[in-house]
Amino acid sequence: MEFEKHITIANSLTGDAHHSQNPIEQDADTRLRHAEAALQDATEWAQATLNSIGDAVITTDLACRVTYLNRVAEKLTGWVSLDAIGKPLPQVLTLVDGHTFLTATNPAQRAMEENRTVGLAMDCVLIRKDGSQLKVEDSAAPICNAEGCIKGAVIVFHDACHSPTQSSKLAYQAQHDALTGLPNRVLLAERLSRAIGLAKRHQHKVALIYLDLDAFKPINDSLGHAIGDALLKLVSDRLSDCVRDTDTICRHGGDEFVVLLSEIEQPQDAARIAQKIFSALAAPYRIDKHELSITTSIGISLYPDHGSDARSLLDNADMAMYHAKESGSNHFQLFRADMNALREQRGQIEFQLHRALKENALFLDFQPRVDIATGYLCSAEALVRWRNPALGLMQPSVFLPVAEARGLIGPIGHWVLHEACRQLQKWREQGAEIVPIAVNMSAMELRDKSLPARIAGILSETGLAAQFLELEVNELSLMYHPNDASIATLIELKQLGIRIAIDDFGAGSDSLKRLKCIPNDTLIIAPCFIHDMLENLENASFTKALINFGQNLTMRVIAKGVETQAQLDHLKLQGCDGAQGFLFGKPLSATDFRALLGPERPQWPLNNQGLQSEPPNKYQRIRPDS
Repeated sequence: MEFEKHITIANSLTGDAHHSQNPIEQDADTRLRHAEAALQDATEWAQATLNSIGDAVITTDLACRVTYLNRVAEKLTGWVSLDAIGKPLPQVLTLVDGHTFLTATNPAQRAMEENRTVGLAMDCVLIRKDGSQLKVEDSAAPICNAEGCIKGAVIVFHDACHSPTQSSKLAYQAQHDALTGLPNRVLLAERLSRAIGLAKRHQHKVALIYLDLDAFKPINDSLGHAIGDALLKLVSDRLSDCVRDTDTICRHGGDEFVVLLSEIEQPQDAARIAQKIFSALAAPYRIDKHELSITTSIGISLYPDHGSDARSLLDNADMAMYHAKESGSNHFQLFRADMNALREQRGQIEFQLHRALKENALFLDFQPRVDIATGYLCSAEALVRWRNPALGLMQPSVFLPVAEARGLIGPIGHWVLHEACRQLQKWREQGAEIVPIAVNMSAMELRDKSLPARIAGILSETGLAAQFLELEVNELSLMYHPNDASIATLIELKQLGIRIAIDDFGAGSDSLKRLKCIPNDTLIIAPCFIHDMLENLENASFTKALINFGQNLTMRVIAKGVETQAQLDHLKLQGCDGAQGFLFGKPLSATDFRALLGPERPQWPLNNQGLQSEPPNKYQRIRPDS
């Protein structure tokens, strides 16, 4: 009878129920139909609800196989339900770390194992069925039955690009510098415009302090970007301690920062903050094993004195900063109206420099270097010159900073190298007894890995022997690292037979301990130690130590900036090898310098005791037929 009862109920569900049901059977059948209808209604309602929400929903069983996707999940994953149901969850919901692109932890598996709600990993990326990528975020949770037993998991997620959290994050990123966290130029412009509006209403002043780190570039180039970035972070921290909470510090790009003083009464208030910044940034920075020191140049503009809008105030502070830089380290300059004319002049210089390079309008002068022991010419320094068609003969200190700022220093440096080699070889072919010529190299040129090959090409093209070329590298551009690419470049150049010299030696802080990394032939003592060594005992002692140090390492030592006979006499007593300076003459034109290379070689009088008649072997010039 029990079997028959079940058969009867089953038949009733398929529409084939017997007409001879008793009242009890009819009542059970009705309740079952109502339950099925209610379940169907609940299922349809749940599906309609899940399909109407904005989040994607995926459910799994205990084996982590997909049991359900709503429409948003289909759209975001690229899978349709019929294809996805029954497949392993990682196949349908493929998640990777947004930075490493390694497979991310399965959120459903974690939720079931830990029996709790878990969030997706930060910066989680969904690899969709078609291979495209989508940043997603949200959570997964276990699904339990009435008895509390885990039966599966549900994952709820959405497109992170449209989440409130992501929108807030993107808005922050759009207004702040990624490295330092300081406001960027976008937020600065907004705050500056607001400050100008308030200053106009309340009749007070606004100040912009534009600052540039003077020695940052060689540090960043030689020690690497990681050290450079760490230094910029420390600078931003120190700047923050110099101003009020109501002021704004902006990283304007690279090693340039702008400080907005939103309310001041007089220019002296801005000057006081500038001095405070100088003091704060001057203390040494300890990063890894390095102790670094930097200086800065500051330009200041004021509202309403120097501009009525954000753009003009920023431009004028920038221009004042460039003028401060020309005055030396740790100077500030308040904007003046005549600086606009100088800005236009800089633009004109840049335009005409481009033309000068195309038309071969640059030329070289040569400043002699003398062997102190004999008075004979031992080498010379090549110095680039330019006669501007509108402004006349220009000092390198005027046009070279423009060239460096506008990316022209590389082409100019290449021209100088080529012209020095060409001129030397031409003189040699004419029968002159040529001497080595020193050419200055910038830090930017040393970073160019193609430099050795280019110089080898110049030597090959001109026919000049490598020993007649000496490359001078400023010590500050070698705030070096033993494995730095610049060191590798110098080693490669040395292997070509080219002489290497360090200019302005002694001015840097890490010179001695780093010198062993550089393949060096010559040390050139900075003029600042020579100028007052007779009056300053400390400088005199330091100069003597540098001479002994260089010679103990079998290097030539040349003193730069020698202007008096007394200075020369002192250097001779200390055993210095060579000297360069106005005592022996100003830089000479190619024609005048060529005259020094004739058979009647000049001999500078060094004292009253007479001199050797011939140069020593150490400086013996190579004759044309050698």
